[in-house]
Amino acid sequence: MVLLGRSVIAAVSLCALMWGSVSLAQAPAPYEVTPQLIKAAQKEGKVSFYTAIGLKVAQKLASAFEKKYPGINVELERSGAERNFQRILQEYGSKIYNADVYGSSDAVQLVYLKRKGWLQPAVPSEVVNWPNDEKDPDGQYATDRASISVIAYNTNLVKKADAPKSYEDLLDPRWKGKLVKAHPSYSGTIMTETLMLSKRLGWDYFKKLSQQDVMQVQSATVPPKKVAEGERAVMMDGDEYTLFMLKKSGSPIQEVYPTEGAPLVVAEAGLLKHAPHPNAARLFYHYLFSLPAQQLLVDEGGLRSFNPNVKEPKGRTPLSEIKLLHSDPTTVEEKQIEAVKKKYASYFGG
Repeated sequence: MVLLGRSVIAAVSLCALMWGSVSLAQAPAPYEVTPQLIKAAQKEGKVSFYTAIGLKVAQKLASAFEKKYPGINVELERSGAERNFQRILQEYGSKIYNADVYGSSDAVQLVYLKRKGWLQPAVPSEVVNWPNDEKDPDGQYATDRASISVIAYNTNLVKKADAPKSYEDLLDPRWKGKLVKAHPSYSGTIMTETLMLSKRLGWDYFKKLSQQDVMQVQSATVPPKKVAEGERAVMMDGDEYTLFMLKKSGSPIQEVYPTEGAPLVVAEAGLLKHAPHPNAARLFYHYLFSLPAQQLLVDEGGLRSFNPNVKEPKGRTPLSEIKLLHSDPTTVEEKQIEAVKKKYASYFGG
């Protein structure tokens, strides 16, 4: 696996150092969309959004925004959370300001950007309704979406009665050469998940898993596709939302919420301090948290939302019925993250 700029990431990647537990200032008053803001944004003509949302869903989100606000083009920079983070570090380190809004499936990245002073406080009106744990007390970022990392299997290759029900089941010899999983050095989702599972299951579990001849991929969106295509029978981890989209299209894939607990991965978004299109940035940032956008992410993207007015699609297991594993990004230390990457690579490479 080739990981660009790994030394850059290693120096500062994902370091929160307990920063988020201390409030720096009072959050600004929530803001609404006004005719003046729309006019100013249309004059700027575009907005740049760095995101780890799946490309098709990100494109639908961008198209919905452009339809609602004609004359403003959304420039998407879609990649894995770790690579987007690397790019922001390089750009801001060189005083190059291309991005307006930054979103990441690795929540501690926003904690880091806040500490660096690279975010500007902004509270879209809908965010007032978010749970306190899902928004920065200083108003510099909030959870724009959430997903669950799940186990899944190809229903054409594995019978329901034989499907794994836990992480421990994946160590059964019958799954050797039939598993696929993503890598924490590329995917923010998998980085968060790996940190949770290393605490819950222990590193000896990963050592045993590495002996199962596991197909290693990069993005958390890839394992569901490998399973749906039949290239592997079972995935150890991967995005629930990608899986939902594959099921919706008729692919033979079924999710499993492991008995040990399924990692809940929250994604944060923030408005960058040196946004080159400040008005369009505020407009898009507000739209990102609006009910239409959040419902789109749930319906079209298979994601989870903290907007209390969003309706879950029929047939989807509600969060309240799933045993979830949680992580607090504000309590994660740099040394801890780097140790996780190093330990994981010692078993799986990369």
